[in-house]
Amino acid sequence: MDAAALDGTVRSTFTLAGELARTHDVEIVSVLRTADSPAFPLPDPVRLQHLVDVRDDARPARLRPGRARRLHEAPSTLVHPEERSYRFYSALTDERIPRAMRRLRADVLVTTRAGLNIAAARFAPPHVTRIGQEHLHLGIHEPGIRAEIERWYPKLDAVTTLTETDRDDYERLIPGTPVRTLRNGLPDRVYPRSRQENKVVAAAGRLAWIKGHDLLITAFARVAEKHPEWTLRIYGKGDRGERLRRHATRLGLYNNVMLMGPSDDIEGEFAKASILAVPSRAEAFGMAIVEGFACGLPAVAFDCPRGPREIITHGHDGLLVPPEDPAALGDALVRLIDDERLRRRMAAAAPGTARRHSVRSVAAGWEDLLASLR
Repeated sequence: MDAAALDGTVRSTFTLAGELARTHDVEIVSVLRTADSPAFPLPDPVRLQHLVDVRDDARPARLRPGRARRLHEAPSTLVHPEERSYRFYSALTDERIPRAMRRLRADVLVTTRAGLNIAAARFAPPHVTRIGQEHLHLGIHEPGIRAEIERWYPKLDAVTTLTETDRDDYERLIPGTPVRTLRNGLPDRVYPRSRQENKVVAAAGRLAWIKGHDLLITAFARVAEKHPEWTLRIYGKGDRGERLRRHATRLGLYNNVMLMGPSDDIEGEFAKASILAVPSRAEAFGMAIVEGFACGLPAVAFDCPRGPREIITHGHDGLLVPPEDPAALGDALVRLIDDERLRRRMAAAAPGTARRHSVRSVAAGWEDLLASLR
C-alpha cells in the first residue's frame, strides 16, 4: 500500500523481493507515495514504482491539479469500507489500481493485503499468475470484507498465509483454491547479540491498539514494583503515542517506560536489551519476535491469535502467557528477570529459532509455489 510505511509488511516485502531478485526480474509497486524515500533500503536490482503521489508538493501525472485533488479527497467505491486500510484508498486509487493491473506485463503478481488481493482477482489479466498474500489472520477481518474474500479469492491462483492455523481457516473458507503457508523471512546477515547485561525490556511495533502497548505498560508496573532499576523501551510510531505516555505517567512509570520512536537499526536496539516483550492483541506472524531472537533476546508474549505460538516454543526460547492478561505478562517478565540462568538459557536458544526463518528458506518456498502454478 505504501512503501514508506514503517511496518512489518513493507519490511518483509523488501526482504523477499531482494532475495527473489537473485533469479528473477522483480519490481515493487506501491499504491501510494507519501515520502521521498521508502521506509527501508531498496534491494539492488529491485525497481520501485508508485501509482499515486500524495506528497505535499506533488502533482499527480496526467491529471489537472483540481481534478486530482477532488479524486484524492473522494472516498473509494472499489474497496470495501471494512478493509482495515480503507482510509488510505480514494477515488484516485480506484482509477490507478485497476489500470495498472490491466496493463501488467509480468508473469506473476503478488499482492499484500485484502483490498489489493481482491483487486488482483478482479482486474489482473488471466495470463498473469495472481497470488494473494494474507498478512492478517482470517478472524480479524470484519464480516463485510470477509464476504468479499470468500467471493473473490477463489479467482486467485493461490493464497499465502503466515501460519499453519490460518492456512487451515482459509482452506475451509475457499475450498479448491491453493493455500500455502509462507512466513516472513529474516535477512541473511550478521546480527548484533545481546550480552544479557542491560536491565532493559524492549518492544517494537506500530503504536496502535492491536499491538497492545497499553497492556504492556500496565504489566510493567509489576516489574517496576519489584525491580525499579529495569526500564521498558518501546520502539515505533503511531497515533497512540501520547495516550501511551499519559498511561505510563498515571501508573507512576515515567522513569521506567520510554517511548523511543521508530528506529532504522532495530536490531542494534534489541542488542542493548535483555528481554523482548510482545503484547499484541492479535499478531498474524510477529516479525519482531524473529528479529529479537536473531539478537539473542528471549521473548515474553501473549498467546494471541495467531503468530507467536508458531514461533515461540514455551520454555525453550520464550514464554507464552494468556492473551490480554497484563498480570500474567508482568509476572512472566519478572520470572525472567529473577531467574538469570533461565533467561540466559533461552537467550542462547533464540538464534537457532531465528535461523529457521531465514529469507533464503522462505524464498525457496516461493520458488516451489511458483513452479507448482506453471
